Amino acid sequence: MFSSAFCENSEKLIDVHLFALAAKYYSLSNLGVCTPLEDVLEALKGNSQGATGIKADEFMNNKKSHEVQVMSELVDNIVNYCGIKQVIDIGSGKGYLSSFLSMQYNLKVYGIDSSNSNTDGARERNRKLKKHWRAYQSRGRANLKPQSLEKTNDRPVESKMKSKTINEELLNNAKSLQSRDQVIMQDLVPSCGFTEMGTFETRTETEADLMPQTKSHEDKLSEEVLAILNVLPADAVEVFSSSHRNWGELCEEEKVQRKKTSPKTKATKSSESNLYLPLTSCITAETELSDIVTDLEDCVMVGLHTCGDLAANTLRIFAAKPEVKAVCSVGCCYHLLSEQFENQEECCDKVWGFPMCQYLKDKGWCCGRNARMSACLALERVAVGQMLPTESLFYRAVLQVIIEEMYGVTKSDRHVGKTFSKSSSFIDYVRRSLKKLELDDSKLPDSCIMDYYEKYKHRMNELEAFNMLKVVLAPCIEVLILLDRLCYLKEQENIAWSGLVKLFDPVKSPRCYAVIALKEE
Repeated sequence: MFSSAFCENSEKLIDVHLFALAAKYYSLSNLGVCTPLEDVLEALKGNSQGATGIKADEFMNNKKSHEVQVMSELVDNIVNYCGIKQVIDIGSGKGYLSSFLSMQYNLKVYGIDSSNSNTDGARERNRKLKKHWRAYQSRGRANLKPQSLEKTNDRPVESKMKSKTINEELLNNAKSLQSRDQVIMQDLVPSCGFTEMGTFETRTETEADLMPQTKSHEDKLSEEVLAILNVLPADAVEVFSSSHRNWGELCEEEKVQRKKTSPKTKATKSSESNLYLPLTSCITAETELSDIVTDLEDCVMVGLHTCGDLAANTLRIFAAKPEVKAVCSVGCCYHLLSEQFENQEECCDKVWGFPMCQYLKDKGWCCGRNARMSACLALERVAVGQMLPTESLFYRAVLQVIIEEMYGVTKSDRHVGKTFSKSSSFIDYVRRSLKKLELDDSKLPDSCIMDYYEKYKHRMNELEAFNMLKVVLAPCIEVLILLDRLCYLKEQENIAWSGLVKLFDPVKSPRCYAVIALKEE
């Protein structure tokens, strides 16, 4: 179908409608390879009762609330099916998912992120959150009527989950899962991760500073906060930050010393079942989890929007480590994937992000950076009217011409970033960008900048049309990357079931597909 949309001689696109139909045909939603989320939940759930609900979406934006609520329910069902309580969150970032799994589902969660600033931020947010909750707790209880307080205190702290053996054939046979009647999921109330409050990240209030803010909201939130406090342990978040260096860079003496000291500190912390422990470490395909988590036990590995190669490495660690009994990984940032055949480099020892499966390796398959960039676009958002930022893309394209022609620069390790949103005009945008790129803008008069703008202004519609074609093609490229990861899991001998599951609403969260797998017992 794709070939018919192009002229055989010129190879130019001649049938846009056919091109769009072909792209839709090869999209993941149309190929029928996904397992419905409802079927997976039904197969895993058994007789579990579910956890006490937390309703405080002011702590998280709508997108993150949706992602954390849906994924945490799935992860909870997986850990209960496997009969384990430990979760390793790879690329945990600010700890949205980790903290929620710990508090809502009474799980022991280790959040591993390569950024020390994220770990430090978690420590500081936790310190302030504790003060915040204490202030709410004392004032909220004073305002509640006795009967309301009694009702709140009678709420269960946590519902105990029981692992139940389900029909193994259901998980071992994707067709059986797909053939079951689909259950329409109810709209879930957005929930909080307790780790991102805008004021907490940037301000340095003392406890006295927090009290006026607390007082102004106590009447509205007192009852709701008491429900949260029933779930939130006093030390729900503890922090252990490893060195900035990778484990492999440590000398043997340091390794021995860490192994002597770390178990003592971590063992006491992990005595609570609902524990969230942020750790700082760089994860690679060769990472030994036991070097990072000294009390590692049978666990489930999860990743919510793991960036670039981290998603691929998560699956490799899952396949290689016997302690990891299941994985649930949602990747993102395809443009940051490393590709084995992109530059035809001879590097036999390197572990690449793409391709993973032997089938594509044998064919020497390559996507290329432009294709991977296109895979990051959000067709569903465009379809509901959230159009592409054509003007900012036009600014960036003209800037590229300017720096090539005026400065002779064709490649740079520096990035322009979100300069467009801070700029008042095209001239302002160019000057801000040149400073970020450390290029001298004094030799470029305003008139010269505007001459470039006027020269290419008539091609803005052309640029928009081109980017719309990239959006249409985006799902096809994403299919290739995701099926490569699924095929890699299918090639492993110790995996009982693996599948692709659409977790999120793609309008709210465009990278909505999870790679899920369970190991054989």
